[in-house]
Amino acid sequence: MDAKLETQAKDNIMANIGTFTKSGDSYNGEIHTIGLQTKNVRILPEDASTNDNAPSHRVFLGKSEIGAAWSKVTREGRSYLSLKLDDPSFNAPIFASLFDDDDGKTYNLIWTRNSTANGG
Repeated sequence: MDAKLETQAKDNIMANIGTFTKSGDSYNGEIHTIGLQTKNVRILPEDASTNDNAPSHRVFLGKSEIGAAWSKVTREGRSYLSLKLDDPSFNAPIFASLFDDDDGKTYNLIWTRNSTANGG
């Protein structure tokens, strides 16, 4: 884990909720939480948009779109995807970040909850 993520881990509750591999501009993988056990999740690039707020990627499970992702860069210059996942079965959307792992071959989907948000 890089220094930025280690610092975040001290201030927030973090969990790796998924693992992906990259093929071109697309990602394929799975998401695992207590309430969500899914394989064959695809994060596919979106057509270019003139709207700066438009997502750069869409997230699919089978034929269903379950979220969107935006290309971001950390202050340290590290690229990642910021995801918003939602489904009618969720109480609230899930916000997570997709970072490349140290091996450069896999990507981890990291869910973070601010410690102040849960009373900690």
